[in-house]
Amino acid sequence: MRTAVVILNWNTKGYLRSFLPPLLESLGDDAQVVVADSASTDGSMEMMAAEFPAVRTIPLDANYGFTGGYNRALAELDAEYFVLINSDILVGDGWLEPLVSWMDSHPECGICGPKLHALTKDGGGSFIKTDRFEYAGAAGGWLDRFGFPFCRGRVMKRVCEDRAQYDRPADVLWCTGACLLVRSSLWKALGGLDDRFFAHMEEIDLCWRAQLAGWKVTVVPQSVVWHLGGGTLAPDSPFKLQLNYRNNLLLLENNLAPTLVTRGYSAERAEKKAERILRRRLFIDNLTKTAYSLSGKKEYAAAVGKAHESWRQLRSSARTPFKSSSTVHGLSGICMIPHALLRGKGVFTYLDKKVFAK
Repeated sequence: MRTAVVILNWNTKGYLRSFLPPLLESLGDDAQVVVADSASTDGSMEMMAAEFPAVRTIPLDANYGFTGGYNRALAELDAEYFVLINSDILVGDGWLEPLVSWMDSHPECGICGPKLHALTKDGGGSFIKTDRFEYAGAAGGWLDRFGFPFCRGRVMKRVCEDRAQYDRPADVLWCTGACLLVRSSLWKALGGLDDRFFAHMEEIDLCWRAQLAGWKVTVVPQSVVWHLGGGTLAPDSPFKLQLNYRNNLLLLENNLAPTLVTRGYSAERAEKKAERILRRRLFIDNLTKTAYSLSGKKEYAAAVGKAHESWRQLRSSARTPFKSSSTVHGLSGICMIPHALLRGKGVFTYLDKKVFAK
């Protein structure tokens, strides 16, 4: 097969039943759907055997998270392109062709993705497509100076309508792992996802490492998919918060110093500057932890503390390989939090003029 479209499932039988049929109908002969299962206990694999017997499945013996699950599943596949797609993604006709066509005609691009719109439920159990961007990736992701992610169309918890303002292909720092196409050769060269992440921000790390290796990461807006979100971990889950805080630090540690070297810093100066930024980020995290405590959200405050403890245990001296001529696109020098708090909805206009236009 030329393109392997791979769903990593963990106890989302209902989503597979709802969203797998339109996905199968949308694909041509050169693409194949594969469902890898992370030892689900909800009958997902039994349902697949009964209702979708022609779909290839890869049963895993445990839940290795998003990172370990995809690393194990894709190691068993032979394709030119891998598509990582969530089980709670609804696709329409022709969503894949613009992504594959972009990669075919742009050999410098290693990873690309579609625009992500929000999918909602109505009272009767049906799903409604919206024109609003969806939190997980919107129209492509950036990072601010302290490593906080934001997107074209999403800042913190605020999202905006898609008014065709991002309808041209654009290089970004990262595409969402909810639906992402990557060259299999690049995936293998980078060693797949960083297993330490388990889940959350691992796709940002993959995309950043791809850029350091000399590849571009691009959003192709001619492709649009709809994402329900929150299918595995609820948005307000303390464990999800813990993963995000921990993995944000792993992300910076993996990639910040190599990026500074590509910008002219010596290796020694790059390491020192990266450490200063990490210390400032830890300070910001601790302020957030204090705010959680003062507002009575003790479980969230504890999650930040656990994140820092886990990060210290997982720290690695290994650095991402990079080319001295590489340039990383999608890193902003602004601090996003005060801009988001002070500008409100106007933050999108500000970013469109002052950040994304550059």
